[in-house]
Amino acid sequence: MQIGGYTLSHGLFLAPLAGVSDRSFRRVARRFGAEYTVSEMVSAKALCYEQISKRPVTETRVRTAPLAAVLREEAPMAVQLFGAEPDFVAEAARLLESGEYRGACGEIPPAAIDINMGCPMAKIVGNGEGSALLKNPALAAEIVRATARAVSLPVTVKIRAGWDAESINAVEVAKRLEDAGAAMICVHGRTRAQMYAPSADWGIIRAVKEAVSVPVVGNGDVFSGEDALRMLRETGCDGVMIARGAQGNPWIFSEVAAALDGRPYTPPTREERLAVALAHAEDIVREKGERIGVAESRKHMAWYLHGLRGAASARNAVMTANTLDDLRAIFSSLMQAEP
Repeated sequence: MQIGGYTLSHGLFLAPLAGVSDRSFRRVARRFGAEYTVSEMVSAKALCYEQISKRPVTETRVRTAPLAAVLREEAPMAVQLFGAEPDFVAEAARLLESGEYRGACGEIPPAAIDINMGCPMAKIVGNGEGSALLKNPALAAEIVRATARAVSLPVTVKIRAGWDAESINAVEVAKRLEDAGAAMICVHGRTRAQMYAPSADWGIIRAVKEAVSVPVVGNGDVFSGEDALRMLRETGCDGVMIARGAQGNPWIFSEVAAALDGRPYTPPTREERLAVALAHAEDIVREKGERIGVAESRKHMAWYLHGLRGAASARNAVMTANTLDDLRAIFSSLMQAEP
């Protein structure tokens, strides 16, 4: 599939995950086959307000802009904005395309501006943002229209099936977004009320695909190559976006690509899994420093350890680790233990 100037041979997307899909996570996912990644959520209003502050630019005061930085090695990568006010979202998108804003530290513009209309978290929907926009399709469309007018980059949108079981309106919303200028729509097959359970309704993805002419990407419950093949068969979607299935398992992108190509897939060995996990932790520390890096790597390490012999005690040790050497010692012991 095609997004702007980029062609994706398999249509494999790493989902935006707040607090998870930072540069280190995106890097390891890309290493194993993710063709397109998306930043963590970036507040449009916060980015705009950073521009009018009279305080000097310091690391402690400019916090939003670095989340939107795109390095050359990351292309194609979209930056995801959230907000409920068209003017703010449009202006933030314009800033990101220009690269000329307070705190800018990227090397290239994003491949696209992605607008979040799917986040179910209370602090987001409480402000009328994220999946709360599904309750106001006219406003959702106006946000896309204003943004598409403000930039030459593709404007894409991530939505859910609807707000709740009584208001499943993904098809209506998708049609409005397409008319407003959306270049691609990603559909998570759950309502906001469902959060992340029970199983995603892929029929919603199929209905959206049949209703619009722009590319549609499916999201929800892809944990294996077979899951991806089944989603593509059942929905006709143009690409697959993987979220929780990639946590502790960046190899899922290799598995899906092999399934799409009809090639055999060999999962990583225990040693390979542990080596990649430790390298991931080391990369987080390089990006964020040891104190923050080790703290943020704990959840990732717990995901990598899932299902391994000795995982329970190792996970407990990881959760109390304070230094990179602590993590190295834990993983060294695991590597030396009997499989």
